[in-house]
Amino acid sequence: MAFDEGSLKNVATGPPRRSRWDMASGSDQLVPASASSAAVPPSGLRALVVEDEVALARVVGTYLERAGCEVTLVHDGLDAVERARQVDPDVVVLDLGLPHLDGIEVCRQLRTFSDAYVVMLTARADEIDTLVGLSVGADDYMTKPFSPRELIARIQAMLRRPRPSTGDGRTPAQSGTDTGRRTFGSLTLDAAGREVWVDGTPIALTRTEFDLLAALSAHPNMVFTRAQLITAVWGPSWVGNEHLVDVHIGHLRRKLGDDATRGVFVRTVRGVGYRMGAGQ
Repeated sequence: MAFDEGSLKNVATGPPRRSRWDMASGSDQLVPASASSAAVPPSGLRALVVEDEVALARVVGTYLERAGCEVTLVHDGLDAVERARQVDPDVVVLDLGLPHLDGIEVCRQLRTFSDAYVVMLTARADEIDTLVGLSVGADDYMTKPFSPRELIARIQAMLRRPRPSTGDGRTPAQSGTDTGRRTFGSLTLDAAGREVWVDGTPIALTRTEFDLLAALSAHPNMVFTRAQLITAVWGPSWVGNEHLVDVHIGHLRRKLGDDATRGVFVRTVRGVGYRMGAGQ
C-alpha cells in the first residue's frame, strides 16, 4: 500500500503491505504467514483496530503488526464488541464515527468486560468529542490526520505500564519493587495487585485511573503538575492536551466517592496540579 508515513491524511486504496504477515482467510485478522492459528504473536500482545475506512484500518494494522502485535481489523461497531470478547485485546484503536454502533457506545460496552487500553480516533477536532470519548473510558485520543508512528509510540508507551497478570503468560510482568499496600483513611491501594478498596469495597478502575492514583499515592506529600502526571502515566513522548489529566482525575474521584470540593483522596492545588489527600 502506498501511503505517507508521516501522515494519514491521504491514504491510497489498494492491497495492504504484508511482509511476512498474511490476511487470514475469511476474516480481517492479520496473522503470521508461516504460523498456525494457535501461534502467539511475537510480542505476546493483541490489538483490535476498529475503523470503517478499510484502507486506513489496514495501514494502522500494518504498523501494529510491525511492532509485533497480532492484529484484528473490524469495520463495524456492532462487530467490534463481539470480536473484542473473542480476541481479548491488550489495546483497541477505536474510531469515533462507526456504522451501526458509534465508537462512544462501543467503548462504553467494552468497559463492561475489558480493561484493554483504548485509543479513540476522531475526524473532528471539537473538544466535546474528546471529552465524551474519555468520559466512557478511552485512555487517549488522536485527531485525524495523524502520524501512524506517533500512534504506535503512544500505544507502546501505554503497554509499558505495569499490568496485572492474567495467568496466561502473555501479560507484561509487574515492574518496580513496590509490593506494599498504601492506606489513606478509608482508601487502600495494593500497588502490586493493582487493586483499590474504599471502606473495604473493591473499586473497579481503568488502568489509566489506577496509574494516576498509584503515581499520586507513591509520593503523597508531592504536588504533581499535569505535565508530571502525563510523564508518569502516559510517558515522556506523549503529545497532546494536558487537560486529559483533568478528565481522568474527575472519573477517578467519582469512582472513589470523592469530589473536587472535598478532596478527600485527590486534592486540587490551584495553579499547580494535584496531590494525594489524607483520606479524611
